[in-house]
Amino acid sequence: MTGTIDVDAARLALQGVSDADASDARIVNAYASAVWSTLVEPGDGVAGALVGAFGAAGALDWALSETGRPRVGGVDLTALDLTGADLDAARRRWRPRWGAVGRALDAARRARVRLVIPDDADWPRGLDDLGPHAPLCLWVRGTALPRQQSAVAIVGARAATPYGAHVATEIAAECARAGIVVLSGAAYGIDAAAHRAALHVGGSTVAVLAGGVDRPYPAGHDDLITQIATEGTVVSEVPCGGAPTKWRFLSRNRLIAALAGATVVVEAAHRSGALNTAHHAASLGRPLGAVPGPVTSAASAGCHRLLRETDAVCVTRGAEVRELLGDIADAHRPADGGADQVRTDDRTRVLDALSARRARTVLEVAQRCGMAPEDVAGHLGLLQLDEVVEHRDGGWRRRQTSTPARLW
Repeated sequence: MTGTIDVDAARLALQGVSDADASDARIVNAYASAVWSTLVEPGDGVAGALVGAFGAAGALDWALSETGRPRVGGVDLTALDLTGADLDAARRRWRPRWGAVGRALDAARRARVRLVIPDDADWPRGLDDLGPHAPLCLWVRGTALPRQQSAVAIVGARAATPYGAHVATEIAAECARAGIVVLSGAAYGIDAAAHRAALHVGGSTVAVLAGGVDRPYPAGHDDLITQIATEGTVVSEVPCGGAPTKWRFLSRNRLIAALAGATVVVEAAHRSGALNTAHHAASLGRPLGAVPGPVTSAASAGCHRLLRETDAVCVTRGAEVRELLGDIADAHRPADGGADQVRTDDRTRVLDALSARRARTVLEVAQRCGMAPEDVAGHLGLLQLDEVVEHRDGGWRRRQTSTPARLW
């Protein structure tokens, strides 16, 4: 492989995995993104910074060069917040994986997996909040990726108690019936209860895996993950054939938090992977909920810790999850048509660009939703009259039904 991508060869390599009829620029970008996903471990900040600055193909051109040219696309690499040592170390850790993309694409074809890149219309924009640690592409089995404000992450202990499994089932079923996508990690315990409940009521669910989507893990959930892929979506940033590792599980948790509009922890011990997901949600400014349990239960100690030490809101039923999401299901309900439909669509775009926890200026909202600042200001004024949004702390945010304590 050379630093310059051959368009025809890339188009052929992507057949059955990506849109082979796309423009040359999209083909090059998709192929470069696939290569990057085989070179790096999830959340590689150096790769993310390079791709963010120069695009997937431009960054790959530098990474594959023998000398590590100091400029890419006319831009000096030293302009990035990276040292020469950072860049040299990155090239050394990427180099052993040169040439792995062919195997990953072949495995994706066999498993009917599609490649989604940030330029695609169905890329989940919530992932962009991860900055340089955002995934460089996604490998997807199933239907559609969720919109952030209409999805909730329900996570918790693998060694769930009957109480925890029951509550997770009830909350997930209520959410799924209301049209909210249920996100989780397909693990034993709370994750599985949430997925199964959503499937049982005919709702939508998404499983985010730590390994390749062609390798269901845990193996005991092969049937469940296959059902999710058929009726919902299975997604990973790890290329097909990739094995789940401890690091990848921890990295996967940031995707669960970023894909969802809110995260709910049902059961978690004092030290639990679910608390890692909760931490990512809090860091992203996403609403966080926790289900209380018996004060004598070690399985709920982590939830009680969240309620005591963070901005986590007490959640006991699906309706309270809708409150965490800002009643987004109502805000997204289609209007009858005509002028009202246009107003509803614009309103939805503005709401999608707002956070329930972090105030954003009119300019920031305009940048996120792709509207003129003066139009955004008008919609925010109307939404404020409807008591859907509020102006606080020098910016705008979605209204909350409760005022939690200080975060982290």
